[in-house]
Amino acid sequence: MLCQAGCLRWPGLMPQFPLCQEDNVQQEVSLSSQPAPQMIDGPTFKKMIWAALLWLRRHHEQVNALNVFPVPDGDTGTNMLLTMEAAWREIADKPDYEIVGGLLQQVAQGALMGARGNSGVILSQIWRGMAHVIDHRPTITAEDLAMALQEAARTAYRGVMKPVEGTILTVIREAGEAAIGAVQRGGDLLEVMEQVVRQAREAVQRTPDLLPILKAAGVVDSGGHGLYLILEGMLRCLKGEPVEEEKTMTARFDLGARRIEALEPEAEGYGYDVQFILVGRDLDVDQIRRDLEAMGDSVLVVGDTNAVKVHLHVHDPGRPLSYAIRWGSLRDVVVEDMQAQYQEFIQERARSAESAPPPLRPGQIATVAVVPSEEWARIFISIGANATLRGRQVMNPSAQEFVELLQGLPTDQIILLPNNPNVVLTARQAAEMVSDKRVEILPSYTLPQGVAAMVAYRTEADLESNLRAMKEALHLVRSGEVTRATRDVELVDVVARQGQWIGLVGDRLVAAGDSLHEVVQRTFEAMDADSAELLTLYVGADADPSQTALLMERLRSRYPHHRIEVVKAGQPYYPYILSAE
Repeated sequence: MLCQAGCLRWPGLMPQFPLCQEDNVQQEVSLSSQPAPQMIDGPTFKKMIWAALLWLRRHHEQVNALNVFPVPDGDTGTNMLLTMEAAWREIADKPDYEIVGGLLQQVAQGALMGARGNSGVILSQIWRGMAHVIDHRPTITAEDLAMALQEAARTAYRGVMKPVEGTILTVIREAGEAAIGAVQRGGDLLEVMEQVVRQAREAVQRTPDLLPILKAAGVVDSGGHGLYLILEGMLRCLKGEPVEEEKTMTARFDLGARRIEALEPEAEGYGYDVQFILVGRDLDVDQIRRDLEAMGDSVLVVGDTNAVKVHLHVHDPGRPLSYAIRWGSLRDVVVEDMQAQYQEFIQERARSAESAPPPLRPGQIATVAVVPSEEWARIFISIGANATLRGRQVMNPSAQEFVELLQGLPTDQIILLPNNPNVVLTARQAAEMVSDKRVEILPSYTLPQGVAAMVAYRTEADLESNLRAMKEALHLVRSGEVTRATRDVELVDVVARQGQWIGLVGDRLVAAGDSLHEVVQRTFEAMDADSAELLTLYVGADADPSQTALLMERLRSRYPHHRIEVVKAGQPYYPYILSAE
């Protein structure tokens, strides 16, 4: 069902984490008095894309919150938003008289190059399918729209090696089918679009019935919900309904278009990176976000009325901390001096220049690893990787970033290790765009898998031999992750409460509790650590050194005959990544 602000409310799902923060807001809706349009011309289509972007931006953190696991790095909404922003930038400066077909081709191209994460890649394929049908047509009729949506679904399904129902794929397929049905019943353009959005909403609501893990977690599919928001934004534009206040729209778009990382600090320096979890009651997430945006930049605020994860950059770290205390209590507070880190990075880069891998020669095999931190980059370079690409959990690399890196390597044979399941589709899409090189995507879904694969790499071997050896090495290592639960959840036989330690192995929640040692121990047990020889703890940026030391003592006591190593890796969100091999 819909609330007054147009947000989805799923009966029976997520009682502790409502999708909408605006249930009590009485929104004024101004409907257009003009007759229903018979076609979509260039100016109208451009406005629809803008409205879709704004509507998704307004609600993308709801999409982020729809994680199956209660982990702090939900990024589906962010990836879809960044993909849509890349699509919009392709047409933002185009004149309004451009034909729809030309604009849609550019939207598809922008989304293709800016796609981030699996959800962003699938979204780019949806635009690509629609562009294939509309081609160079000057306008879109109701029949054109229906045919375009059907082709969008076919293209999206073809872009996924193993399509799964109960996802964004189901939503676009059913939306296309609804459009065809509406046209066959004689519906005009507006009626067809209304049927598309209605069916998309119903398809999202049914995703837990098609994908049991969604029902167990009490959520709907995040990518499907993101697509529904995009379609709903386009419909609201057609109907003359508002998506956001003009002043707010412009300010937020300017912020979203900034480069995430500056090359040089401002005169005042980089300032401080501040992270914390705010726990309280009746927290107003939107108000907290607005207040923090006035204090600093790179602001990320996600959560619900009971707990909010905060990240921002400020010159005075005391301001956001003092502000947050007025709302409740703070947990996992991290304050880092980014200016000091910058200077350390510059010095480290100078120190490591001599130990960098030798320049590649044409014909050699290049190895590229996606990493979440500078420390992980150094790990991979130290074991032979030729290049790394930074890919945070909430800022996955775009297809364009992959393409630029791959094209810049002076060789035509490349092995790419994504080291994250949410990066694989983007990497594959980028590889297809680099047609003059052979780019092989090694299916490393975790960082320890990537390490094992690189250890198996031999510079003297040919490409086929290396691929075989590296793929075999992927199966010799088991990986786990330990972090804090961001909400209450019960999955299979594991019950986790907000703020507790949780352990994950692959696509399973295997442990939860208040004791870090017990959760790490149970996670290792789920990884069959007894049969391994080497256990490794990759220590993240948020790990407490004293906890790590105590944890190591207990692990050595539990596994006296194992080799146990600790590696400072600096990954965000996950204090510990575990490896058993």
